[in-house]
Amino acid sequence: MIDRFTDGLLTPTETSSYLQIPKSTLDSWLKGRAAGAPLVHRVEPVGPRQPSVPFVAVAEAYVLRSLRDLGLRMSEIREAAEAVRDAFDTPYGLVSKRIATDGVDIFVEHGLGDLRLARDGQAPIHEVVAEYLRYLSWEAGDEFPFSLRLRQYPATVPVVIDPRFGHGLPVVEANRVPVKAVTYLWEAGESVEDIAYEYEMEPEQVHALCRAVVRLAA
Repeated sequence: MIDRFTDGLLTPTETSSYLQIPKSTLDSWLKGRAAGAPLVHRVEPVGPRQPSVPFVAVAEAYVLRSLRDLGLRMSEIREAAEAVRDAFDTPYGLVSKRIATDGVDIFVEHGLGDLRLARDGQAPIHEVVAEYLRYLSWEAGDEFPFSLRLRQYPATVPVVIDPRFGHGLPVVEANRVPVKAVTYLWEAGESVEDIAYEYEMEPEQVHALCRAVVRLAA
């Protein structure tokens, strides 16, 4: 079983692609530090071109990307990371389950407070941050997340990165089938109906998933 903290799950290139983060930005986060720990954690790969980003770091990068999308500067992001790590007494404070409650107030205090509202001027920052965090999933009794839903895929067919399934590949949440397995059959000419039957999905879900993959590749 893959350890969320110590086993490499993805390469930096895969991580930046799945999270839609510029590779240069992710590289700077992997090299940066906050509260005495890497801003985004990294492990030694077992060999050349092997994964070096554990799942917990994928989740960290997602949270940082969300803060970046809200308009925080790099200095503010680093300050927020230091604050939650110190407050929660863990180097993985950015993805602690407490981030959904106490963490939002810390983010507001360290940079978001001046924004008041999201960039569209409509939704309160607390609501916007909570919206980003709902893509992370925690199990009862576990302080750290076990899966991350990818925002670029349609809500009708949720796609997640879950270290327990697919070796880090994005998988359909409902059946744990890798997205690539579905789109491979579609690209090979299989009908949407046959693919849906094969993987116990609705044809509409298969169609929506394949359309999303085409859009992302454009």
